Amino acid sequence: MAFNIKGKQPKGAAKNDLNTVPWLTKARPYLIMAPSLLITIGILIPFGMAIFYSLTNYSFRLPNYKFIWFRNWINMFTDKAFWHAVWVTVRFAFFATVFEMLLGLGIALLLGNTENRFTKILRVVLTFPLMVAPVIGTIIWQLMTNNAVGILEKFLNLFGIYNFPWAASHATAMFTAVLIDLWVYCPFVIILILAGIQSLPKSPFESAKIDGGSAWFTFRNLTLPMIKPCIYIALLFRLMASLQEFSIIFALTKGGPGDTLMNLSVTAYNTGFAFQKFGSSLPYILVLWFIVNLVAKQIVKRWMQSQKAASGRDAAAEEGGKS
Repeated sequence: MAFNIKGKQPKGAAKNDLNTVPWLTKARPYLIMAPSLLITIGILIPFGMAIFYSLTNYSFRLPNYKFIWFRNWINMFTDKAFWHAVWVTVRFAFFATVFEMLLGLGIALLLGNTENRFTKILRVVLTFPLMVAPVIGTIIWQLMTNNAVGILEKFLNLFGIYNFPWAASHATAMFTAVLIDLWVYCPFVIILILAGIQSLPKSPFESAKIDGGSAWFTFRNLTLPMIKPCIYIALLFRLMASLQEFSIIFALTKGGPGDTLMNLSVTAYNTGFAFQKFGSSLPYILVLWFIVNLVAKQIVKRWMQSQKAASGRDAAAEEGGKS
């Protein structure tokens, strides 16, 4: 086999270009992005269909449907039941999230700062409600609050309180629903914040203790700023779930008594499935999506700011700007 004197390869020989990138390397970014792209498509298709059918009079009772454009939206915004559902949704989410965050933070601080056999057992016991489905947990609470055989009713009888109405009254139905939600999901907040506390460095706290810093000073200036990212993550998950809550309320009273617990999720379900007005129910779901999306964006923004502050990047940037 003869070669050209100038170093050129003979005709028909394979080119050996060192700058050629293999096709698998070129395709690697697309292969990495493919799962997220498929998930995005899977999310956008139902979302687009929801917008489409919200502009129609689609119903399970009729084989055909026609466009009525924004009539469903106008009917919803002019209906008092819609604004009542928004109010119930916001109230339930506010009370459930506030109590879960406060109680979860307190218990996490207690478990994180105390190390003995009791706290180790308590960490395991607190995870039990997370293993129970919300509907099953609601049924358990219905049995415990039963006026005839409920253990909580018998406990209240010791203090002279008889026939406490729990979910059967307009005045106490919201309290009962929030209490069940607190029992089911508060351990989730505890676990997240406790993980953040246990990952904190020890040296700043040892220095504060040597300098005579009080427990409140240490919590306000060291612990809280460092665990703020974990708090915002717990807040994000719990507030989003509370705004969309369906299973506990539906299993407890199906939105009753009356319309006391008729939030956006339960109202949309009743409109779409009980009354078989599928097109009329979708605007409720889309409004709920808008509220959740708006709240989530604000929390994520605060989370990013707290993460920078916890890592000291803001302070470093300020010092760099001054110098």
